[in-house]
Amino acid sequence: MTWLLPMILAAVSTAAPFEAGVARADITPREPIRMGGYAARTRPSEGVARPLWAKALALRDARGGRVVIVTLDLRRAPRILTDAVADEVKRRHGLERAQILFNCSHNHSGPALWENDPFPALGAEDYAVCRRYMEWLTKVVTDLVGRALSDLAPATLTASEGSAGFAANRRVATPKGYEIGYNPSGPVDHRVPVLRVTGTDGKLRAILFGYACHNTAAGPVSYQIGGDYAGAAQQSLERAHPGVTALFLQLAAGDQDPYPRGPAEWADRHGATLAAAVEKALASERQTPLGGPLKTAYREVELALAPHTRELFEKRLSDPLPARVRNARTMLKAYDEGRPMVSLLYPVQAIRLGDEFALVAIGGEPVVDYALRARRELPGVVLAGYSNSVRGYVPSERVLAEGGYEAGDSAIYYGLPGPFAAGVEDTIFTAIRGVLDAAR
Repeated sequence: MTWLLPMILAAVSTAAPFEAGVARADITPREPIRMGGYAARTRPSEGVARPLWAKALALRDARGGRVVIVTLDLRRAPRILTDAVADEVKRRHGLERAQILFNCSHNHSGPALWENDPFPALGAEDYAVCRRYMEWLTKVVTDLVGRALSDLAPATLTASEGSAGFAANRRVATPKGYEIGYNPSGPVDHRVPVLRVTGTDGKLRAILFGYACHNTAAGPVSYQIGGDYAGAAQQSLERAHPGVTALFLQLAAGDQDPYPRGPAEWADRHGATLAAAVEKALASERQTPLGGPLKTAYREVELALAPHTRELFEKRLSDPLPARVRNARTMLKAYDEGRPMVSLLYPVQAIRLGDEFALVAIGGEPVVDYALRARRELPGVVLAGYSNSVRGYVPSERVLAEGGYEAGDSAIYYGLPGPFAAGVEDTIFTAIRGVLDAAR
C-alpha cells in the first residue's frame, strides 16, 4: 500500500496549499484614557461600547514561507509599537520584518497613543496612562503573534470581492479652498476584498476583509471606547460564524468618510452594511483559489518634505491655534539641534500568495487615488494603507496640488513640518512596484 502515499500527499497538497493559524487578544484599555482622533475631546474615556481587539492571521506555505498579518482596532500604529514587536518576534520566532504586517482600522473611538500624538495636549497624568497602555499593548501583541504561529494547521484560501456604498469623498471645493465635507461626486473605492480561510474539514476559520473609509461613524461627542463600524462588522461576522475570527484591513481611506455619521448608532448600521457585503462575497460563486508560493518583501523609502525655514515656525508661535503653536515649538527645537525634518521614512510592503493575489501595505493615510491607480496599473493587487507606521496623510499629486487638510494642513497633528514635496505619489508607486517584483 505504500504506492498510495505519493497520491495521498499530492491530494493533501492540492487541497491545502497553506497552513493557517489565528489568534486574538482583547486590547481594550483597563482604565479611563484620553482618546485619539478628535481634538474636541477634553477628558478621558467614559466606559466601553464595544471591546477593542488585536488579531493575527499566520500563514505558511508548503516551502516554509511565512507571514503574520496583525490587525488592530486602533487609530494608528506608531513605530515605537511596530518596531518593538517586530524585533521581539524576530528574536523569538525568526520572522524577518517583511514577514509581519501591522494594519490599524484607524478607529477614532480608541485610545490616544503617546508617541508623536500632540492632540489633545496631554498633561503628565494622561501621558502616564497612555504610556502604561503602550507598554502593555506591546507585550500583548508580541504574544499574539506567537499564539497565531502555534495555531498553524492545513488550510485553503480563496479570494472574492463585495461592495459597500457608505464611504463618500469628503474633499469639497469652496471659495476658500478645499474643506472637509460631503462630496458625492468625488472619487471613492467601494470594493470589499475578502480572503476566506477554510480548514481541511471544510469549516470556515478566518475572514480577512477590507474597506476604504475613515473609521469615524461615531463622532467626537462619544467618550465611549469602541471599534466603530469596523468593530461592529467584525463582531457581526463572528456572531454569524461561531468560532471564526474576522479581521479588518483599512485600505486607502485618507479622504473617505462614512455617510451619514455622527450619532453612535451609525457605527452599528454601517458595520451591518459592511458585514452583509462580506457575507455576499463569501457566498459568491466567483471565488479565486489561492496557491503558493507565499513570498514577502519590505522596504522603507524617503519621502521628501516641502522646503521650510526657521522663520516660518517663529511666526507660527503667535498663531491662535494651539496645535500649530505646539508644532512650531517642536520644529524650532529640531532647528536648534541642527536636524530640521526634511523627509519621512515610509514603509512599503508586499505579500504574494502565488500569482493570483497580492496585498500591498503602505504607511500613513493614503487618499483613495492610490487605490484607484493601483487598480488601473496593478491588476490583482489589494492596496491597504494605515500599515506598519502611520504618521500623516499621504496625498496624491492631485490632492497635493489642490491643497487642504489631507494635502498638508493636517501635518501639525502628526509632528510634521508641512506637506510633502511634489513627486510623492510616483515615489511611492516606484517603491510598490519594487516590493512586488522582490516578492515574485
